[in-house]
Amino acid sequence: MKVVVRRDDLVYPELSYKLVGYAYEVFDELGPGHSEKTYQRAYAVMLRRNDHQFGEQVYYPVRFKDEIISKGFLDFKVDEKVIVELKKDDRFSKTHIDQVLDYIKRSNLKLALLINFTKEGVKFKRIVNINEAVAS
Repeated sequence: MKVVVRRDDLVYPELSYKLVGYAYEVFDELGPGHSEKTYQRAYAVMLRRNDHQFGEQVYYPVRFKDEIISKGFLDFKVDEKVIVELKKDDRFSKTHIDQVLDYIKRSNLKLALLINFTKEGVKFKRIVNINEAVAS
């Protein structure tokens, strides 16, 4: 049975549903207790097997007054539409949410998924770049 998501207020509902589903599939097979890197590698396998175009550990420059002063790396940029940031944490910290907000603003994408692998399972948040969501 195919699930059809019908909500006009969500950004990329079908794609985000699939991307979150991959995290659940990774957790179902691996279980709790692995490193963040292990979950990232398994998630990359899911993206490859489901024919998504994606970049992993995507570089972005941090600029100050038009000079690059640092660099950052986001976990995944999927189908040139969604950033997926994976964490191994029991809660969503303000630091992680701020980090993902910065990623979507710098990338000019509409949506990011912050996915936590916890002891009990997967938790996720959809983070919308309001400026980009309204502009389109």
